[in-house]
Amino acid sequence: MTTTATPSATSPLTASDLDAMVRSHLPLVGHLVREMLGRLPAHVSREDLVSAGMAALAAAAKSFDPERGIPFGSFATTRIRGALLDELRGLDWASRSVRSRARRVETTQQELTATLGRTPTQTELAKALGIATDELKTIDNDVQRAVVLSLQGFTAGTAEDLVPERTAGPEDLILHRERIGYLHDAINALPDRLRQVVTAYFFDERPMNDIATELGVTESRISQLRAEALVLLRDGLNNHLDPDLLNGPARADGCVARRREAYYAQIAARGNLTSRLAVTTAMGLPHSA
Repeated sequence: MTTTATPSATSPLTASDLDAMVRSHLPLVGHLVREMLGRLPAHVSREDLVSAGMAALAAAAKSFDPERGIPFGSFATTRIRGALLDELRGLDWASRSVRSRARRVETTQQELTATLGRTPTQTELAKALGIATDELKTIDNDVQRAVVLSLQGFTAGTAEDLVPERTAGPEDLILHRERIGYLHDAINALPDRLRQVVTAYFFDERPMNDIATELGVTESRISQLRAEALVLLRDGLNNHLDPDLLNGPARADGCVARRREAYYAQIAARGNLTSRLAVTTAMGLPHSA
């Protein structure tokens, strides 16, 4: 990356200095945007991120003080990354209220599954929650944008959660890469039908009616399978990485519990630390196709 020497601390920054700093650091914006887009779904606008980054670069140049002894590149990087995170927050993939409602839906679905011995229908689930079926569909649609991020290897949450700080230490990076590796193993360990739905819907981005036609079931059934797969994936990851967050079925000795334990065991058997780290590069990025 081409850079221009930062003006001496003894010399005031002129308009020409500011212009030169901004121009020489334009590639920095592109680099940070590309780095961030590698962690985000395709619907995120590159142009919006670039625009936010450019504005932050210009603002950084105006507020830069050479006497602090901080290189302008480092100073601008912090400002640009902050602006990009603000832009992501504005997209509001999953507000706290949405995530709270989604957790309530998932908990109720687990309880019904344990009681019924099968996945509840949308009508049964809505009735147990005390809401209309249409409202249940709205909750499901609202949370799917965050789920996409999770399935691409990043935890659904705030913008800060989605884009790790550049200052993350080696241990944090290893844990991050291991979690992504576990996610791949958890997806591959899903029952065939659930894995097909997850792969087609989240990775191939195919519409549910298309998947339903291919599998010979209704679109409503695809929605049920998708929800069931997401619950399994979440619990599978929590079982190995965050046991305190694991929500088990009501009957610990029932057939549902036994199936879950078998699923957890399959995840563990599918790899080790070396194979899970091999899913990503040394910097925690997906390998190029």
